[in-house]
This record gives sequence, structure tokens and C-alpha cells, in this order.
Amino acid sequence: MKLELTGKQFRRLLDMAYIGNWILNSTRGEDRFADYDEVESLLFQKAKDLGMTALTDTWMGVAVPSQAFAEGGIHEAIMEYENNVFFDILAEDLARRDMDDVPIDESNYQELTERIDAYIAEFDAHGTDNILVETDES
Repeated sequence: MKLELTGKQFRRLLDMAYIGNWILNSTRGEDRFADYDEVESLLFQKAKDLGMTALTDTWMGVAVPSQAFAEGGIHEAIMEYENNVFFDILAEDLARRDMDDVPIDESNYQELTERIDAYIAEFDAHGTDNILVETDES
């Protein structure tokens, strides 16, 4: 296969490959999807071959993203995504809990979205500052 990219497009492809591999593998420990690591490595080896040496390190004979690449802002983008997803999932989970986890259909979908929107507005205004968890002190 042959793919023609500008240097800027290739750099964006490196970002996308890194982000995708991070999402798939960062929490898997030793049970990683090796085929995604392999594709990422191929792309970072190509980056090294193209003279983008600051973006690539070698670890155990394999091309990997360099520390400079990882610290160059890509994790801020990942953290922003994770933060947004966290609040979206939390808002929906709380809204469904408030509705006693009934199945959602057209008769109650509007109620669900209103509850989600209310939680999102709260999180936008206060983050998690107003979330309290009651515990049994036995």
C-alpha cells in the first residue's frame, strides 16, 4: 500500500495513532493489543526515517514515541477528552439512577435528557465540588 501525505499530515497521523493506542492500551497492563503497538511502532519508525528524530526513541529495538513527543501537548488533548467523557458518563449515570434505572424509550427520553443537562450544567459550574457520598459508619 502507498499513502501520500505532507509532513504536517504525517505528523497529525502520528498524533492520531498515539491517541488511539493510548485509549486502547493504556489501562491494559500486560494484556495489551500488540497489533496496535506494532502499527504505532511502524509509524514512529517512519518518522525517524523521515528525520523526525525528536519524536522517536528506541526501546528494546522498537521505535516508540519519545518523551518529547508525549510531553509535547498530546496528553493535554487526551486529558481534555477524558475529562469531558467522565462528566458525560457521570451525568447520564446519575440521571438514570434518579429515574430508578427504568428502560429509556420515547415516553421518558425527554426527562432523561433534561436530567442529564441539569447535571452537566452543575458540573460546568462547580465540577465535582457538590458531589457528596453518604457512607455507613459502622
